[in-house]
Amino acid sequence: MSETVVAPGPAVAAGPGDFPHWGQAAAHAAARVPGAAVTAAWRALNYLCAAQLYLNDNVLPARPLRVEDVKEAPSGHWGVCPPVNFMLAHLGPLTAWRPPGSEVLVVHGAGHAGPSALAHAYLTKTLTLTGSGPGWSAADMRALATGFPHTRAYGGEITPLIPGVRYTGGQLGPALAVAQGMVLDAPHRLVVALLGDGELETGAAAAAWTARRALLGSGLHGAVLPVVLANGLRMGGPSVLAGLDEAELRAYFTGLGYEPFLHDGSDTAGFRTVLAEAFARLRPLGVARPQPVLVLTMPKGATGPEEVAGRRIAGTPAVHKTPLKEPAHNREEFDALTAWLTSYEPATLFTDRGEPSDLVRQALPHPPPRHRPAPPLAPLAVRGDQAWPLLSAVIRERAAAGAFRLFSPDEAASNRICLADGPDGGIPTWASEILNEEICHAWLQGYTETGRDALLATYEAFAAVNTSLLVQHIKHRSAQTATGTGGLANINYLITSLGWRNTYTHQNPGLVSAMLETENPTVHVYTPADATRAASVLAVMLTGRDRANFLLADKHHTLTFPPDTFREELTNGAAIWPHLSTPGGSPDIVLASAGDVAARELSDAAGRLAAARPDARIRYVHVNDLTALGHPDTWPAALPAATFARMFPPGVPLLLATVTQAPAVRALLAGRGEAARVRVVGYRDPGRPLPSADLLEHCGMSAAALTAQALSMLKEPR
Repeated sequence: MSETVVAPGPAVAAGPGDFPHWGQAAAHAAARVPGAAVTAAWRALNYLCAAQLYLNDNVLPARPLRVEDVKEAPSGHWGVCPPVNFMLAHLGPLTAWRPPGSEVLVVHGAGHAGPSALAHAYLTKTLTLTGSGPGWSAADMRALATGFPHTRAYGGEITPLIPGVRYTGGQLGPALAVAQGMVLDAPHRLVVALLGDGELETGAAAAAWTARRALLGSGLHGAVLPVVLANGLRMGGPSVLAGLDEAELRAYFTGLGYEPFLHDGSDTAGFRTVLAEAFARLRPLGVARPQPVLVLTMPKGATGPEEVAGRRIAGTPAVHKTPLKEPAHNREEFDALTAWLTSYEPATLFTDRGEPSDLVRQALPHPPPRHRPAPPLAPLAVRGDQAWPLLSAVIRERAAAGAFRLFSPDEAASNRICLADGPDGGIPTWASEILNEEICHAWLQGYTETGRDALLATYEAFAAVNTSLLVQHIKHRSAQTATGTGGLANINYLITSLGWRNTYTHQNPGLVSAMLETENPTVHVYTPADATRAASVLAVMLTGRDRANFLLADKHHTLTFPPDTFREELTNGAAIWPHLSTPGGSPDIVLASAGDVAARELSDAAGRLAAARPDARIRYVHVNDLTALGHPDTWPAALPAATFARMFPPGVPLLLATVTQAPAVRALLAGRGEAARVRVVGYRDPGRPLPSADLLEHCGMSAAALTAQALSMLKEPR
């Protein structure tokens, strides 16, 4: 099949508010890069992937392959690499000839495509393997293969340790929604999301297809091109998608509101035509028109061995990892490996110095500009004498500064958050609501990964749905930090509608417990005592960088405490409240609260205790950041030893009331060696529905119950 070259018109720059002419970009790429170059780039990527899995020498084949050139125990994943490589090879020219001012990002949903990402980073000269920087050389190419998996440097799967990667693959589902979040408010940006057909069986992926409808009319956005790698297999067998024939596949995606483009990858010219058609139909994410989706039906493990010693490999789960298990010890497998590697004709793809050939280089993207995260805004002002509405004012003020999004699962109004000025309220364009916690988090992840600030506001009980996504996201951020590319906007959660006032099914404070259990130093769990303090905390959260913040705030405002200690609470994470403490001298008991409900009940208990035991010396501390209680070696915000001893003198009994579950707080204190003298009171599952007052009693959190516990901890008067 001959390839048609379309003469392109002049390049059109993409301005700050312009949507690029992606169809013209495809025409430019087709005119300037021959199909043979794209095919050569695909072969080069495939060869480098197979070499990483199997070779420890002779990577640039200067002689026939020997047994000693082969790894004793091959490891890694092959099956997803060929279709991923096929897409990367075809996207190279489109990225190189994109409209001026535009941007193309790739999101790898499949975490197992690590060899592909590493091979691509080598070809694009962004991977450092030997020496002091990235480069092409025989030594670098050998290090790429022999060092795989690069456990200490890059790993063997898709993570931001590999240059150019902005999403940790293998998170099972959110890749498409993360891609959507990346293009919000960024009309110049195109994100190509590579999605495995196994991934499409997950709830997050299934929801993301129609989730874009919640973004209609929400501003000027970029485009997302989903690419479904419909190779027919997940890890252990056929995927659900494999059970659909072509007509059913088309009907499925058409029903979801997409225009499907199917191709099996069997010829470069045909696929380039299909890809150009898909690019020409790209539309901004917020436009109510069918969007293109590309379905690549290339078989899993394509171009690998078909059969060895009568054992079928192609089309079976054997292609998922290393199709040849022991080529260093099995002659038939060794011969199959030799034929497999030779089929790519590596001598035509690389020079003897390890450089890509001139033909391969024609299909490579130009080096992307170095990503520079946006600097944080100046701290927001918190003004006024209103309490809970002040938190809404902080959100509106941050939104007015731009580059901000609020995501909420249809609960902003329910959580008494007023997003628009005036009595009529309403949802502004910078706020997006959809009844799916995972999608909200994925949008937040994509938005913050591209340098903007975001906030997810939700019910306490439903926030726990995102536990796994948050753990993965925090791991992703940790890997980014290890590469020296920090400075990203905070991960911000506003958690309200607390279980203390909610129905039994809506009681689950487990998310923050899970976050504290990670012992990740970026985590902060804020437990302000009242709504005014909550607003101030939120103002800080929305202007910071490189933190994962969780703000717990009851939507039913009741009390406002004296503000004179709050600067210390915000700075140090905790402060002594003089108005509830006995002045001077060492206390007989320390009462500490964490959270508004806890402060309400324990402050009442402090008054009752003082009346019942006027001889007792009481110290009252409020904890604004739970991580302040932990050990300084683990938590950067932890109270220094001297400050901790001043607030909580050694040997003095401590009663701590928290709006969270008690075990997580006990663990923080145990890290300091504080256990015997501490009693922590928090949420305990009652096992059945209870009125709010009864729930407080059940948990020992009511003022009366806390008073009784404090009395039991006090020594008898002399």
